[in-house]
Amino acid sequence: MPPRAHLLAVAAAASLVLGLAGCASADWKSPLPATTPIGTPGAGFMPDITPSPEATVNPEVGSWADVRPSPGYRVVLLTSGDDLTTQRLSTAVTEWAQASDVDLRRVEAGSDPIDGIVEAMEMNPELIVTAGEDLIDPLSTVTPNHLDVPFLVLGAELAEPTYNVTAVEWSGAGFRGEGLGSATVFDESSFSPERCADAIRAGTAAVLSGTTGIVLWID
Repeated sequence: MPPRAHLLAVAAAASLVLGLAGCASADWKSPLPATTPIGTPGAGFMPDITPSPEATVNPEVGSWADVRPSPGYRVVLLTSGDDLTTQRLSTAVTEWAQASDVDLRRVEAGSDPIDGIVEAMEMNPELIVTAGEDLIDPLSTVTPNHLDVPFLVLGAELAEPTYNVTAVEWSGAGFRGEGLGSATVFDESSFSPERCADAIRAGTAAVLSGTTGIVLWID
């Protein structure tokens, strides 16, 4: 085979392989794999007695650091707004996904956040991570009717979460919905890159270890 023809054949074969790999990676309609977390939470992550639903737990700093999902874990990042807090949380989730070999997709909720939530659920993820205060009230409406879909809310919480909704908050981040008192005085500067990175790691450690429906307070 002439050198040029050989190179073209190799390139075509490589393109075919990449195309097939891309199709396999993109197929989230197949049955969900059984996700086994890698690592376990450290001492002080959860109290000795299993927390009751809607309880607030104060994990020891860094007790979540050694937990990550299996490679290919399917996560949708659902966001609303382009404020600094949402941007910081989105960046932290993206960096965590890259470091943990997570298959991450993103949905930006538009003028009707419920449509965005439905779109995220229809993608068939293993976890939906949310960032943005405008999502809180719509989530309170949708999540009790879809108990088979796990949600992780960062920097805010639902006033009455069901067991499929876990939240992570800290001093400066505690929005609970319109007309409801916040768990803390809002402080944009508290959404530091380090705090947001801790939030996604602590929250996923709780979800992966099976302790859901609670609020993790990470101060």
